[in-house]
Amino acid sequence: MAIEFRVLGPVSAWAGGEAIQLGPRQQAILAVLLIEPNRVVSRDQLLDRIWGEKLPSRPANAVQTQLTLLRRALSTIPRVAITWQTGGYRFNVDEETIDLHRFHELVEQARTSPTDRAARCFDDALGLWHGEPFVGIDAPWFGKLRTNLLAEQHAATLDRTDVMLRLGKQDTVLPALTVQAQAHPLDERLAGQFMLALHKAGRTADALLHFEQVRRRLVDELGADPSIPLRELHQQLLGAQPAVPRPREALATVPRQLPAAPASFTGRARELTALTRILDSASAAGGPVVISATSGTGGIGKTWLTLYWAHQQRDRFPDGQLFVDLRGFSPEGRPMAPEAAVRGFLHALGVADTQIPSSLDAQAALWRTLLADKHMLIVLDNAADTTQVRPLLPGGSTNTVFVNSRDHLTGLVTSHGAHRVDLDILSDTEAHDLLRARLGRDRLAAEPDAVDELLALCGGFPLALSIVAGQAQSHPEFSLAMLTDELRESRLAALDDDDPAASLPSVLSWSFAALTEEQARVFGLLGIAPGPDVSLAAAASLIDRSTQDTRSTLRGLVRVSLLREDGPGRYAMHDLVRAYARETADASAEDALRRVVEFYLRTAYAGEAAINPSRRRITAPTMSAGIRPIAFHGVDEVMTWFAGEYQNLSAVHHDIAARGWDEPTWRLSWTLGTYRYRTGRVLDEVASWRTALAAVLRLGDPAVEALARQLLGNACARAELFTESVTLLTESVRLALQIGDVLTEAFSERGLGRTWGVQGRMTEALAHNKRALALFEQIGYPVWIANELNNVGWVAAHLGDYEYAKSCCEKALKMNHTHLPPDPSLTGMMLDSLGFIAAGMGRHEDAIGYYDKARAQYASNDDTYFDAETLDHLGHPYRALGQLDKAREAWQAAMRRYRDHKRFADVQRIQALLDELGTG
Repeated sequence: MAIEFRVLGPVSAWAGGEAIQLGPRQQAILAVLLIEPNRVVSRDQLLDRIWGEKLPSRPANAVQTQLTLLRRALSTIPRVAITWQTGGYRFNVDEETIDLHRFHELVEQARTSPTDRAARCFDDALGLWHGEPFVGIDAPWFGKLRTNLLAEQHAATLDRTDVMLRLGKQDTVLPALTVQAQAHPLDERLAGQFMLALHKAGRTADALLHFEQVRRRLVDELGADPSIPLRELHQQLLGAQPAVPRPREALATVPRQLPAAPASFTGRARELTALTRILDSASAAGGPVVISATSGTGGIGKTWLTLYWAHQQRDRFPDGQLFVDLRGFSPEGRPMAPEAAVRGFLHALGVADTQIPSSLDAQAALWRTLLADKHMLIVLDNAADTTQVRPLLPGGSTNTVFVNSRDHLTGLVTSHGAHRVDLDILSDTEAHDLLRARLGRDRLAAEPDAVDELLALCGGFPLALSIVAGQAQSHPEFSLAMLTDELRESRLAALDDDDPAASLPSVLSWSFAALTEEQARVFGLLGIAPGPDVSLAAAASLIDRSTQDTRSTLRGLVRVSLLREDGPGRYAMHDLVRAYARETADASAEDALRRVVEFYLRTAYAGEAAINPSRRRITAPTMSAGIRPIAFHGVDEVMTWFAGEYQNLSAVHHDIAARGWDEPTWRLSWTLGTYRYRTGRVLDEVASWRTALAAVLRLGDPAVEALARQLLGNACARAELFTESVTLLTESVRLALQIGDVLTEAFSERGLGRTWGVQGRMTEALAHNKRALALFEQIGYPVWIANELNNVGWVAAHLGDYEYAKSCCEKALKMNHTHLPPDPSLTGMMLDSLGFIAAGMGRHEDAIGYYDKARAQYASNDDTYFDAETLDHLGHPYRALGQLDKAREAWQAAMRRYRDHKRFADVQRIQALLDELGTG
């Protein structure tokens, strides 16, 4: 797994290409530790560097809290750890993974290496920068360090320029030097480099002119003459023979076709940096034309980003900037022909109609000839596809082409080395900044709740935010709450406008109009699919097509940016695009929804059977033609599927319950039981079965009602809703007795035993567990006879009858092993019970052995729920043996599990045990 820590820009941690989510204080603590890796940093140093004079009310607790959160965030990254040592905290990490230390190492290598290698080292070092160091951290200590690091970056940049000039690559560095010389007009070393590059490029007169400009500024602003080295260079250039100038096509008028930059542009710092880095890298390499293809949904802000960036960079293109809207997706319906675009460019370059050839090939050849050796920016906005763009690409290596399209332009990337920059929604901060720029800080501050909801409803979609801001500006008498109400109630209608370019439905319709009939059908059906995304397998059942055909159609929608592929075989839409898609769905939508519900239900049913083979089964759900459930191979694969689809499964459950599809509603609750149980989603299970019980009551089936009450009662017990649990389980027993359902009666008695047991009422618990055992023995259900024997033994141990408890649990474990294959979670519970009994009998070493074996069983089954309880139990024999560090470690791990499972009473109990041990 690739691991990377960054401070040369926003402070961040990366593992496997994914950013770890960190809060502001965690970023600051991480930054301090990264600056001094593998060395002890004291608590006082952390407080001084992060909080300065504005210390929190409880400084030690603040540091400890943030370190705990940071440790948790970094827990998935291998080979890194924050440890406490005498005097402070140490971040154990490979320094090669930290950009700051890698930067210093590469710069040192560059300054001691031969010229060719030095250039590569400098490029690698400077490529590690992603902006100003420690962006967003305002503490004074970081401010001073930031200033020093920026000075180091500037020095490295100048050193690299010296190397490039020695290599004769003045053309490569000249564009960047032009910008740097303007930004640092009094930097004499930089001035000398710029003059030398100009001279070597055949522009000695420009070099001498620049010297005069620098000399005047030094005299006027500092009262000083140029330094001796700069004056000596000036004298050398005065005596030098002028270099032969490169042939350049002189234009009567330099074209400046860029439309005005957007006045209220905000955000997009990452994309702007990426675009500039692409340009810098291409210039440094002296390679072919740089092409930046920016793709994204209509209204995502491609043109705004392009124009803002282009105006920032226009000084790097002294021969002009050209712009054309290719109308690939527009209300006109037909994209601009390449011939028309080329002719427009030729006119801008001063070519008369009579001189323009008739064929496209000849026009393109003339276009390339005129642009040879020019430094121009060509912006091709709203391109339809690669075929439209290809004739407009200039030759040579000095021009930059910027292409915008809703199409991904894959051919441009593969055939012409285009650097693709995909535009996504704005972050919450960027979206807020956009509204503030348009409406002002005071108006937003007056209605913070309305602003929060507006941002949520727009979902970071720039066009939607701009439409809302425009409406608020046009109607200052409207409150933001009024606009929020309208947007909440009518979503797309509230984002419509008479001007098509300012209407989100119109902008999306232009993309929709470009779809094939099949793509349009699938787009509409994807809009009604429940959940935040859809897998390839689920989509195949939804649209009733083979996997291969489904993949092909989805790729077509991804290509035009109406759909995005967030991971291999997983597809998602922005909420506003989904709302538009739903409006296009045809009459087949309900049949499609039933198919995808059946897909999820059948796949979840198969997964439940695989991870809990000993569970009481219900009849398999029906499966219609065209449904393609997943065939699983092993527990890990099932748990991974449930984790990846959990939000979708929850959305399906909510959707079908709202539609009154009662039969699949309770069945889906059942199929999710084991996964929720083992991953601690207790409150989800309670809510799911409350919904399912309402559906079951409408069905009027007493057997299913008894089952539903039993399962809801069990869920309530785990959620510490004991009164509700007893009521539900008692009613389930009554119904089961009424209809002669011995199995449900047994499970409900078992549930009552657990409910009373977790409340410490062991006598009542033992009575219910013994009744459950007798019922399981009556119907001959061996797995649950073993399980209930274990429960009886567990309760008996709590009542102090250890010998009886031990005989029950050993018999249970033997019975479970005769069941092929044995259930690892049941085996783990039995080993846990034997550990508890051994500890109660004073055999603490034996207890630890049982607990370790139990945890191994849970791990093989991804069962974190019971693993938490065994960790809880494990701390006690360790404490009894005086191994306090191990006891603390076990209880801390148990507390993390309990917290994840929202078992807050257990969290408080474990915290009390830790407090007794002390912090260590």
